[in-house]
Amino acid sequence: MQPIEKTIIDRSVRAVYQEYLLDPCPEKMPILTDLYDVLKSQTEPEAQKIATALEIYVHGSLNVFNHRTNVDVNNRLVCYDIKELGKQLKKLGMLIVQDQVWNRVTINRAQHRSTRYYMDEFHLLLKDEQTAAYSVEIWKRFRKWGGIPTGITQNVKDLLNSREVENIFENSDFIYLLNQAHGDKEILAKSLNISDSQAFYITNADAGGGLIIYGSIIVPFADNFPKNTTLYKVMTTKLEETNKQ
Repeated sequence: MQPIEKTIIDRSVRAVYQEYLLDPCPEKMPILTDLYDVLKSQTEPEAQKIATALEIYVHGSLNVFNHRTNVDVNNRLVCYDIKELGKQLKKLGMLIVQDQVWNRVTINRAQHRSTRYYMDEFHLLLKDEQTAAYSVEIWKRFRKWGGIPTGITQNVKDLLNSREVENIFENSDFIYLLNQAHGDKEILAKSLNISDSQAFYITNADAGGGLIIYGSIIVPFADNFPKNTTLYKVMTTKLEETNKQ
């Protein structure tokens, strides 16, 4: 972006939020259409260029986020599922979710509440430069704001290919490792200073067994969770078991 384009966007966003800030109720929260209309009303050719670039997200096929939410994001438990977003919207969706989570952490901190944030398929957030940078910022700052982030992934190679993963490991007090493929085990052993004898516990390990790394302490564990419980039936993702249910 050129300086003049940044100036136009800054001016337009302030104009869009003016009415809402005078009376901050959910019904007056601006959406992308409001920003698009303000841009179109300006005379600079750069403003028209920005509006044209934005049009696909306002009136085009990628207008998924051009609406106010119909979900109560103040619920005690909120789950964001972005798997059905197309490739062009995936990055935008991840950034919107991360921004929403950060806002929730800020609000909860003012109320002296902790916020737990779980990210499944965490390696996807580290594939893109912007979402990876945002993730590192979360890892570095969340604890000071009462946030507890947890990344979950089976794709260790993709995770460790990210330039940002070292910052995340350095700011993680607790790492939970389950059974690993041989190649992944070697990469993890090198990155986390796991000895050969300790790596034995994540090689051909039974379900529920592995290593816990807590600070400088590494402890093997075995969690033989009973299968004849309601909690196990809720948690299991094995198709042969869920089909029976």
